Amino acid sequence: MSEKQGYQIGYALAEKKRTSFLQPSLVELSRSRGIDFIPVDSAKPLAEQGPFDAILHKLSGENWNEQLKEYCQKYPQVIVIDPPEAIERLHNRITMLQCVAEVNISEGNETFGAPLQIVVEKQEELSDLNKLSDLKFPVIAKPLVADGSAVSHSMSLVFNGEGLKSLKPPLVIQEFVNHGGTIFKVYVAEDFVKCVKRKSLPDVPDEEIQSSSEGYMSFSQISNMSSEKYDENSDLEQGDLPPSRFIQDLANGLREVLGLRLFNFDVIRDSRVRNRYLVIDINYFPGYAKMPGFELALTNFFCNLFHEKSQASKERAASDCH
Repeated sequence: MSEKQGYQIGYALAEKKRTSFLQPSLVELSRSRGIDFIPVDSAKPLAEQGPFDAILHKLSGENWNEQLKEYCQKYPQVIVIDPPEAIERLHNRITMLQCVAEVNISEGNETFGAPLQIVVEKQEELSDLNKLSDLKFPVIAKPLVADGSAVSHSMSLVFNGEGLKSLKPPLVIQEFVNHGGTIFKVYVAEDFVKCVKRKSLPDVPDEEIQSSSEGYMSFSQISNMSSEKYDENSDLEQGDLPPSRFIQDLANGLREVLGLRLFNFDVIRDSRVRNRYLVIDINYFPGYAKMPGFELALTNFFCNLFHEKSQASKERAASDCH
């Protein structure tokens, strides 16, 4: 039996995500290789649409999750990219980074982990010295929920206890580690892994912490201030990429632990210990269009998925014959 010639991917994406991801260059390349993207009609039950070979989504909520479950019961061979229960783990900044401790890499001299962080649920906890005793200033304050909204991206660098008291829980308070003003963004699409360098928060010297008249500063304030004295080309070029083998192993480990196909993670290199890396953020279905050559990478990803699905179907059919 010959392999199926064409595949349909039903996509359920917010308008902004649809526009940024489904660019004409990706749509055309995918179509040339037998893959069409079909919009899911939100006005109709999902089970009444298709049938799709795969469903690509970045939606959440009980209703949507239930619709996906029903669709999979009706069409058990459909590929869901990605399972809602796996995505949900990334919506909380604590459970998001707990997975890093579950990854094992046996080779190489690099060490890795996640920054020390605690959850603050109530305002009075911001004055609890015992609760905060393991953290050293400066720290980063992030909203506990990481759902991609504007509020979830509202973060601050906090220099002292008075600055903490100005914030509103629930929050995650995370240690800030000087990392040379460079962040490494790693894009993953199943077996495909791509690491790129990006500008990050500048290092904070001890004397600046002690002399700071501001209790805290928002990330946007810091970005505006640092851009005036930050030569984007000179400083960024000084930061060598982490070893490719290490990044590949870390990406594979996270993919296995998370149960996700499409995600990216942010890594920093500790300025004090050059072979120590920290995973500081993980996102489901990120902005792949920011990655050079994303069209080919994603088209290959979809083609490989369907090829593996076809091979599995053939093996089942051969098994049934025996």
